[in-house]
Amino acid sequence: MSLKTDGSIFIFSSPSGAGKTTLVDLFSKKENFTISISHTTRNPRSNEIEGKDYYFVSQKKFENMIKQNEFLEFARVFNNLYGTTKTPVYQNLENGKNVLFDIDWQGSKQIKSKDIKFEIFSFFVLPPSREVLQKRLSNRDMKDKLIVSERMKEFYSDIKHWVDYDYVVINDDLDKCYKEISNVIDNSILVKKEVSYNKEFIAEHVKKLTS
Repeated sequence: MSLKTDGSIFIFSSPSGAGKTTLVDLFSKKENFTISISHTTRNPRSNEIEGKDYYFVSQKKFENMIKQNEFLEFARVFNNLYGTTKTPVYQNLENGKNVLFDIDWQGSKQIKSKDIKFEIFSFFVLPPSREVLQKRLSNRDMKDKLIVSERMKEFYSDIKHWVDYDYVVINDDLDKCYKEISNVIDNSILVKKEVSYNKEFIAEHVKKLTS
């Protein structure tokens, strides 16, 4: 008879456009991993599906959920609210599923501050350059240049929070980035090996991104 093992929480954060959502989607295909689907008050993009990408709700509905203490974490990002409900996350973790979070630094900070029994591993994804980031944002379903400009301004605020994460990686090549993080996850889960990264190198890269 095997002993039941709880799953772990894996948080992915990044400046908008650095690639965390693509990475989370890739990792969700690994055995025993599932994505935590957030609620949001923003309008869906043309390629997004209700219940798969987000649960799209009204401002009033979201605020009522806050009052009912339904969220594990929530935050306002680009004038819209985003949040993760507790019940499905805890159910998956207790059933041995590893839960992937695609959230910003505000949500990550809230989850880490809570007294929960599950292990938490956090990853911060950086772009290779500001030019690449701007190109990625411009290629999205964001025809309005003001939206891209707004996200680039927020970039400088978001990026400084890299120091709060367990592991930081530069997403220059998606396959290479995936393999690097996958190795970290496998070591963390399978052999309980503590992983590290070159903080001096990352600090220098962040300096270049923000100078």
